[in-house]
Amino acid sequence: MAETEQLDDIVSVPGCSRTVLVSFLGAIVRRMGDWMPIGATVELMTQAGLDAASVRTAVYRLRKRGWLEADSRGGRRGYALTSLALEALAAGDEVIWHARTPAVLADGWCVVTFSLPESDRTKRHRLRSRLVGLGFGNAGGGVWLAPARMRTSAERAIAELALTSYCAVFVGDYVAGHGLADLLRHTWDLAGINQRYTEFVDTYQPIANRLRKDGPPDPRYSFVTYLALVDHWRKLPFRDPGLPPELLTEDWSAPRATELFEHLIAALEERALAHASTYWLNERD
Repeated sequence: MAETEQLDDIVSVPGCSRTVLVSFLGAIVRRMGDWMPIGATVELMTQAGLDAASVRTAVYRLRKRGWLEADSRGGRRGYALTSLALEALAAGDEVIWHARTPAVLADGWCVVTFSLPESDRTKRHRLRSRLVGLGFGNAGGGVWLAPARMRTSAERAIAELALTSYCAVFVGDYVAGHGLADLLRHTWDLAGINQRYTEFVDTYQPIANRLRKDGPPDPRYSFVTYLALVDHWRKLPFRDPGLPPELLTEDWSAPRATELFEHLIAALEERALAHASTYWLNERD
């Protein structure tokens, strides 16, 4: 397949520059020794459809957040990932990969409760946002629910916000009362989550079909499509609690979306990394 044909069919990277850059840090930069040359990074990100000014602004903001630190190597200006960034990216990997695997019903549930004074509304909002980002759902009042495997992530988030003394974390089994499947439908927007998986399949299945038909793609196409794929996918599991399959409807789209994601990663990753690596090796800055 000719490069021009591939680029006509390419999926542009969605979202704002900062979130795309975070995907780039996790999927590419960590594989390149946790360091990136700034000029080459801007060039790669513009290939993905972002403008140079937005990329540099996103880099600046991540540096202000403590994710990046200036680090010149071999006479090239660049940035290294900080320990804060590496820890955050590793924590994100934990959620993404664990949430994609359905939980085991027999393992039970993690329940988080908290009570903060009205004067701490900002902290309360931040905690709620972190729990939602980990896949917890609000079962009512101050009760938040997730599969038991999310206990460690919840405890870490609570500690990072310095709210341990305001929270209680429990792990246990469902015994009786309100029907469990019905409770889960009220705790999470399962229809909305399923719709996002369906949209992912609708977006990327044509690309998988094209690759099966036309064979290995060229490196630039692989890189741009790979980055778009990772950036789109990584947002999905943060809303998906990864519930046991016996509690979900037959039309649940997560398994199909997961299979498609893994197929495309296998098809694109090696060539995408090879394309990016040339910008680390060559004097492009």
